[in-house]
Amino acid sequence: MGGDDPVLWVAAVYASANLDQDLPVRQLDRLVDVFSDLAVRPRFEEAWYQTDYEFPSSREEVLWWISRRLEHNFEAQLSFAVRLIEAAGRTGDTPLCRGALDLAWHQLVRRRSVATVLLPLAGALLDDPDGPIRLRAANILAAIGPTAAPYADRLAELLDDAEADEGLDGTVGEIARWALARTGDPRALPGLIEQLRAQGEESRGYNLEEPRRPHIAHVLIPLRANAHVLLPAMRWAIRDGGPQGDATHSFLAVLEAWGEDALPALPDLLPLLADTWTFVDVLGVLRAMGPAAASAEPALSTCQLLDHLGNHWSVTSTAACIRGDRAAALRLVGDAVMTAQVPEHGPFSSLAEFGRDAAPYAEWVRSIHESSTQWWARLSTAVTPWSITGQADPAVQVLEEYVLPVADGDDSFGSFREALRGLIRIGEISPVIRDALLTVRESERRLSQRDGYEAILQDEELRRLIEQVLACPHASPSETCRCSRRLDAEVRERGRGEDLAVEG
Repeated sequence: MGGDDPVLWVAAVYASANLDQDLPVRQLDRLVDVFSDLAVRPRFEEAWYQTDYEFPSSREEVLWWISRRLEHNFEAQLSFAVRLIEAAGRTGDTPLCRGALDLAWHQLVRRRSVATVLLPLAGALLDDPDGPIRLRAANILAAIGPTAAPYADRLAELLDDAEADEGLDGTVGEIARWALARTGDPRALPGLIEQLRAQGEESRGYNLEEPRRPHIAHVLIPLRANAHVLLPAMRWAIRDGGPQGDATHSFLAVLEAWGEDALPALPDLLPLLADTWTFVDVLGVLRAMGPAAASAEPALSTCQLLDHLGNHWSVTSTAACIRGDRAAALRLVGDAVMTAQVPEHGPFSSLAEFGRDAAPYAEWVRSIHESSTQWWARLSTAVTPWSITGQADPAVQVLEEYVLPVADGDDSFGSFREALRGLIRIGEISPVIRDALLTVRESERRLSQRDGYEAILQDEELRRLIEQVLACPHASPSETCRCSRRLDAEVRERGRGEDLAVEG
C-alpha cells in the first residue's frame, strides 16, 4: 500500500478489501487516477495474473475485479464507473471508456436510479468516433426507454450505422433502432420488420454478453399501437418464410399478443394450420382474436394434429371460442378441469372466464386448491372461486402469500406477477397488500431474476402491474361479506341441477 508501483498498489487494495471492505471506497480517488492513467495501462498485463488462469489480465479486466470490491456501496461503485467514463472522454482512452460503460451497464441492470445518471452520459457518447462505444451508448438508451426521447434525433441519424463490436451482437444501427422504438418514435418503424426477420434467420451462437439484439417479441409486442403500420411487412414475412421460417414463430407470438389488432393477418395464418410446426401457435392467435376470427373456423379442419389428446382439445376449444359459443366452451373447459390426469394441471384460469356460470365446478376447484402444493395451481385456483362466487376475501388472502415476501426482499417474481394479475382481476386489495406494494414500489432493485436487458423489461412490467393494483380500492369487510353471501347462495342454487343453463 505504501509502495510506488501503482499496479501493485491496486493489487494491495484489492487484497486488503478482504479485511476492510470500505478500504476501496476510501481509496476511490486514487483508484480512478491509476486506471485513467494511460501510461500505467501496459503495467497491468505485465504484473496481474489471476490464480489458475494462464494469461495476464488487462487493465479493463482488472476494472471488474475492483468494481466487485465496491458492490456493498452502490454509490461508490456507480461513481467509480461514471468518473472513469468522464476521464476516458478527456484523454480519448477508448478501451477505458468501453470497460467503464460495461461496468455502468451492469449497475443499470440491477438498480433503477442508475438510469438518471447514465442518460446524459450515454446521450453524449452517441457522437463518439468509436463504433463499440456508440453501440454501448445506444444500448443504454434503449434500456432506459421513453425518457431517452431527447436523444431521438441522434438515434435516428444512426440507423444506418453498421459499426459493431467483435465480441458483441448487433450493429450500432440495429441497437439504435430498438432504442428509438423504446421511445415511441415512429422513425423506428420503416424497415423494422425486415431487420428483425433477418436477425431471426441468422445462424449465430447464443450470446449473453451485452449489448445484444433483443428478441423479436420484446421489440414488437410493445408496438401494438403501430400494428397497422407493421402488419403489411409482417404478413409478407410470414407468407414468404412459411411454417419453417426461422422468424415465423416469433411473429406469431407477437400477433397473439396483439389480439384483435392483428386481424388483418388472418388470411396469412390459415395455411399455417396445416403444418404441425405452426398450428399450435396459430390456434393461440385465433383464440386471442376471439369471435372476430370466426371466418377461420372452416380452416380448423385442415389442422395436421399430432396424436395427442391436448391437441384435439385445443382445436375444439378454439372453434368454440371464435364461434362465440359460450356454452360449448364452458363444457370443454369444465370437462378438461374434471378429467385432467394431474388435477393441478387443469385449465382453471380458463374456467375463471365464465364467472358464475361455472358454479357446478366450484367445489372441485376448491378441493384442488386445498390439496395443491404448487404455487401456480394455488394462484389459479384462488382466483377461479372468486370469479364464480364473487367472494373476494379468501382469494385476496391467498394472493397475499405471494405479494408480501417480495416486500421483504424475496425474488419469487413469477408468482408475484401472477398474484398481481389476480388482484387486478378481482379489483380489490387488502390494506396489508397495499402497504407491501408501496414498499416494493419504492425499492431501488430491479424486480427480476433475469440477466441483461430482460431484467429491465420484467422490472418495467411488474411495476406497471403494481400501479394497476394500487389503483384498486379495498372494500369494507361487511360489504364484501353481504355481497359474497348473496352470490354464494345463487351459485349453490344454480349448481344443484343436473343441467346448467348457460347464458349467452
